[in-house]
Amino acid sequence: MSLHSDPFFRTFHALRIKGFARAETVAEVADLPLSIVEQHLGDLQVREWAMFRETRQLWQLTPVGREEHRTALVADVGHVHIAERLHDTYEVFLGVNERFKELCGDWQLRDGAPNDHADTAYDDEVIQRLVALNDEAVPVVQQMAQVLDRLHAYVPRLASTCRRVVDGETKMFTGVMCGSYHDVWMELHEDLILTQGIDRSAEGSF
Repeated sequence: MSLHSDPFFRTFHALRIKGFARAETVAEVADLPLSIVEQHLGDLQVREWAMFRETRQLWQLTPVGREEHRTALVADVGHVHIAERLHDTYEVFLGVNERFKELCGDWQLRDGAPNDHADTAYDDEVIQRLVALNDEAVPVVQQMAQVLDRLHAYVPRLASTCRRVVDGETKMFTGVMCGSYHDVWMELHEDLILTQGIDRSAEGSF
């Protein structure tokens, strides 16, 4: 049986994953309507678990909020042995993650120099490898989502950004803070690490 997380927790957790983000981005990660997420963010602010930086329109957790998130995460998943149930599939994910890191390097660099994307044949080959990797990753994520329902939302997001790369939006491969494939992948990985209580540095997976 797949575990369904409370909507308020999904907003709280999405902001923890992102670190700091606009409300629209939090809503995308939480897979909730913006109006609902804005209410949740307001509640987090009232509790002093989140702060809003008006100049940049960014939300982030306070130190107290980060501590409260740990408690909320245990309440969300701790009683159903999520880490144990995800373990084998997560090991498969880590193997795909290693290849994804190599793929990102091939996209960003060519012969040791920044890739200017002038060689369409080279880019097309790397993009086709991304498509193949996404095809491999999707069933892995879907299998983990059978344990934790909120992971389902990563599947269409990965597929959408992959299509945008195929359609010629070069920044959507490894761009930062633009909803790129790399952004979504890193959110997924951070979600899995937080959910399972893994020490990222000890694991050595970045």
